[in-house]
Amino acid sequence: MFVHEREARRAHPGLVLAGVDEAGRGPLAGPVVAAAVILPETGFELAVTDSKALSAAEREELAAALHAAPGVMIAIAVRDADRIDEVNILQATHEAMREAASALPVSPGLVLIDGLPVRPFPFPIRAIVKGDASSASIAAASIIAKTHRDHLMCAYDREYPGYGFAQHKGYGTAQHLRALRELGPCPLHRRSFAPVRNLLPDPTQPCLPGWQA
Repeated sequence: MFVHEREARRAHPGLVLAGVDEAGRGPLAGPVVAAAVILPETGFELAVTDSKALSAAEREELAAALHAAPGVMIAIAVRDADRIDEVNILQATHEAMREAASALPVSPGLVLIDGLPVRPFPFPIRAIVKGDASSASIAAASIIAKTHRDHLMCAYDREYPGYGFAQHKGYGTAQHLRALRELGPCPLHRRSFAPVRNLLPDPTQPCLPGWQA
């Protein structure tokens, strides 16, 4: 899991290297969350891996350990449904990734990004397809982003009951789609996403009348 980190540091000794990943591009509701993580060059022993390969309990345990581990630096950025609808999910995700990397307490000399390149970016980048399965730095960022988003969706479940956000985290499950048909969209829903947009009598409105402030 450190092959990319070792390769970069062989070429540039002492390089400050960060991993960046996101969670929440696909759901119908809730924010997209990006995390940036700098792992210490030596002495790091947590067995991080792709957050999707972990159970919820394993993710929570590793996220807590990352937050507590000496030398680990973490920054998180969030883009809500309104911003996603305004600029589209790809641009909102890239905004969050740039903000998270820029919010780190130390400026990285290289950022490993999961997936395709993000441009512009405030630091040099290396994009790695499926990087969360091959880079410890990206895997750590994926765990932080996923658990942070899950916590947000559990809190939203209390604010907007009936949709089951604590269970499906905003993804388009059968339970969620059924609740959408019965309750209509709430302010957390991404009205630019077709399953939500199709339920809005006026697509320019953020939600159905019952949920308007």
